[in-house]
Amino acid sequence: MKKKIVTLQKVIKKNSYINQRLDKILSKIFPNYSRSCFKKWILKGYVSINGKIVNIPKKKIMLLDKLVVKGRIYTKTFYPEKIFLNIIYEDKYLMIINKPCNMVVHPGYGNENKTLLNGLLFYNNLLKLVPRAGIVHRLDKNTTGLLIIAKTIKTYFLLQKMLKFRKIYREYRAIVNGSLFGSGSIKVPISRHFFNRTKMSVSIFGKLSKTYYTVLENFPYHTLLKIFLKTGRTHQIRVHMLYLNYPILGDPLYKKKLFFNKYLNHKTLNILNNFKRQALHAYKLKFLHPITKKIIKIKSLLPEDMQKIIFYLRNNKQI
Repeated sequence: MKKKIVTLQKVIKKNSYINQRLDKILSKIFPNYSRSCFKKWILKGYVSINGKIVNIPKKKIMLLDKLVVKGRIYTKTFYPEKIFLNIIYEDKYLMIINKPCNMVVHPGYGNENKTLLNGLLFYNNLLKLVPRAGIVHRLDKNTTGLLIIAKTIKTYFLLQKMLKFRKIYREYRAIVNGSLFGSGSIKVPISRHFFNRTKMSVSIFGKLSKTYYTVLENFPYHTLLKIFLKTGRTHQIRVHMLYLNYPILGDPLYKKKLFFNKYLNHKTLNILNNFKRQALHAYKLKFLHPITKKIIKIKSLLPEDMQKIIFYLRNNKQI
């Protein structure tokens, strides 16, 4: 960990900033730092207006106010590592990567290296100038599929805004346990699990989450789904499908005891029992390019392990 002193200053000259909250305006003027970050700095006395320390985040801004921030942040140093990146699309503003199974997106406790972020820094050293090396959204370690990476700071914040306002269409494929029919939606709130902090759970105290699904193919005891997210909560699809009592096949974290029908043959049962990750794939992205304004539509074929599962479910015959 390294301590970094951040010094920022700005004189307010825009009429649109007048009578706006201090923390809100700071996050607009200096978009590299979040509003919550500025709120903490204000409360700690790191922000002044016209030479006077201000401890009130909702303090209103006036024309020609001089804002000065002297904040302290602790940063980690992440190192480039040569890691294969399956790049599906790239231009000078962004790229789209097809993430494989068993790849952590961002370094964290227990996963300090060999992550997507490390690979991105090796692939393009300039990404060290972009927050999170350009990673705009995430996929779980064992969820495969499409991820958007911003290559410039401007693109990064535009894409974040698009995600916030649901301007990026994200479609998934999932194989779930149980026979599900038709289409439907799940609209229940999700929050951090009260006892197991590595899990999420449905809770009245959580944030409202919306998942829409359509059946693509039925098998005797499993279903292939198309899933579309209206919100983007952590583990949302996995938690919602468990809530519906159709947990995702192979999910090691969100599961329930299953009783496979005796009519599944031994080979199919063996394949299913040895599938040790959630059968979930980020299949499609569609959005308006934030810079060029062209429509970007990218699809990613199902990974081999999910294709193999589908093959055996389709061709299951009693031996």
